[in-house]
Amino acid sequence: MKAILGRKVGMTQVFATDGTLIPVTVVEVLPNVVLQKRTLEKDGYEAVQLGYEDKKEKNATKAELGHVKNANTTPKRFIKEVQGDEMNAYEVGSQVTVDLFKVGELVDVIGVNKGKGFQGSIKRHGYSKGPMGHGSGYHRGIGSIATSGRTNNRVHPGTKMPGHMGNAQTTILNLQVIAVDAQKNAMLIKGAIPGPNRGLVTIRSAVKYTKHVPAAKTLFVRSAQAE
Repeated sequence: MKAILGRKVGMTQVFATDGTLIPVTVVEVLPNVVLQKRTLEKDGYEAVQLGYEDKKEKNATKAELGHVKNANTTPKRFIKEVQGDEMNAYEVGSQVTVDLFKVGELVDVIGVNKGKGFQGSIKRHGYSKGPMGHGSGYHRGIGSIATSGRTNNRVHPGTKMPGHMGNAQTTILNLQVIAVDAQKNAMLIKGAIPGPNRGLVTIRSAVKYTKHVPAAKTLFVRSAQAE
């Protein structure tokens, strides 16, 4: 399994040469630096620690400066461990670039979705509304949450109720890589991915098997003369 860190830029659309319109999300994937390696002998598991996006040394603590010293790089704003046999081949100080993934591959994208604040049960859980007529005294309430008899007159743990919605880690599975631009450090992924624009995302190889893998399409590129 492979993995890399990036930032969501936003959504747009591209056209294939056969005229198909493809909705895509643009992800900025600057070179990731390997800061540390976990080994079975020392740590009990194998993993690679990636650092993404430089930050000023004056804003880093002494611990952060010492941590990146072995990798001979600048302090990083985001640090995350990833696992995978392909990642274990990288050594401390080496860079993981956007061309790690190829066009047509299926990936999983992990991010923190947008926070919605405190929401009611209708928006949070998809409950049905009550009658909206003037004579009804029940419109958007939660309804009954406990009954007598089999439920023993109590509210069971996990009952769907109003509360905080969003701002939670979300994984979207089996998205296809549409294009990879190593010069611009950008990747186009088909469909929507979690989080706001400029939010940090982790792109990894798809972990769930799927029978129907769509064939990669050739994108239409507008020439300078056409403009």
